[in-house]
Amino acid sequence: MISVEDWALLRRLVADGVPRRQVARDLGIGRATVDRAVASDRPPKYERPPGPTAFTPFEQRVRVMLEEHPDMPATVIAERVGWDGSITWFRDNVRQLRPQYRRIDPVDRLEWAPGDAAQCDLWFPPFRIPLEDGTAKLMPVLVITAAHSRFMLGRMIPTRTTEDLLLGSWELIQQLERVPRRLLWDNEAGIGRGKRFAGGVATFMGTLATKLVLLPPRDPESKGIVERRNGWFETSFMPGRVFTSAADFNTQFSDWLGRANSRVVRTTKASPVSRLEADRAAMLPLPPVPLHLGWRNSVRLGRDYYVRLDSNDYSVDPRQIGRIVDVSADLERVRVRSGGRIVADHARAWARGMTISDPTHLQTAAVLRKQFQQPRRAATGDDLTRDLTDYDRAFGIIDGEMS
Repeated sequence: MISVEDWALLRRLVADGVPRRQVARDLGIGRATVDRAVASDRPPKYERPPGPTAFTPFEQRVRVMLEEHPDMPATVIAERVGWDGSITWFRDNVRQLRPQYRRIDPVDRLEWAPGDAAQCDLWFPPFRIPLEDGTAKLMPVLVITAAHSRFMLGRMIPTRTTEDLLLGSWELIQQLERVPRRLLWDNEAGIGRGKRFAGGVATFMGTLATKLVLLPPRDPESKGIVERRNGWFETSFMPGRVFTSAADFNTQFSDWLGRANSRVVRTTKASPVSRLEADRAAMLPLPPVPLHLGWRNSVRLGRDYYVRLDSNDYSVDPRQIGRIVDVSADLERVRVRSGGRIVADHARAWARGMTISDPTHLQTAAVLRKQFQQPRRAATGDDLTRDLTDYDRAFGIIDGEMS
């Protein structure tokens, strides 16, 4: 076989008009070799003829396993078929066979009409947020992206529960000032899975007059816009930042989103802000009725004058002990009412297992406890004492002696 340099040289000589016989004689190769080189459209390449290898005896069994389980790891297949050679060599051979058994999943290019949809997701920033009890943990950030304009909104929330997800969604939708006709979620447990919605979600969607779409498994394209932005947040927003609290995170994130929404998006060749007005125009108006969202519960206040919400205990005015009180909470505050009157108002704690006490409640409890421990005084007064002769007269004793 001739080299690549000879192949290029003889093709140039023949193209310049040198007879093929003379080219063969000058290069010391056969005339037939010259003819094949001129007819070939690619340089010569040595290829070893296929033959049996150490993998060949195992190939059929590997194919059977891939037929049933296309994604089974190569290490597991090697163990099942009894391979004891190089795992790297085995993995390379399995990698060549695997595409033949995977199902084809073509990707469609989706077009998003103005006002049609907003993609919703939870993003977990790679930074532990300091909490009230001195601990720090990864906290969820609710992100909503309008599909047509690519306008982004986001807010850190305390938990992934339905109550907090709906509170966060409503706050972001209010910032958008309009309601997208569809909200797309990827089977978040606090929203719903399959065809089942979490408690309160259907009412929320009905009040907004929008449609909730729970995406099927293995359908990343339908929510790819918001998921790509989650990755962008980690590479563009997070580097070099420090957060002292969840409120500090929300402030920094909101400021950054204001600038990010002004940048030109490569796919749309326009900034989200410039396309937002057309997106809003096709959306639905905000509901005219107030939404009753958040944590709500009614309990009888016990002697331990605390109510529990999301694993934390909050003090209540101890004068309400024994009465039914209504507990409500949003993302910021926890309030307790009795007869429509607020008897407790606390900042909501995002840590878990905490006891939050109002000093006024502690002072009131101390006064009530002291009053309870004092002995009752005996009642005195002329109206409670009687002359013993009254009883004698009632039983006829005095009258009998006189007779």
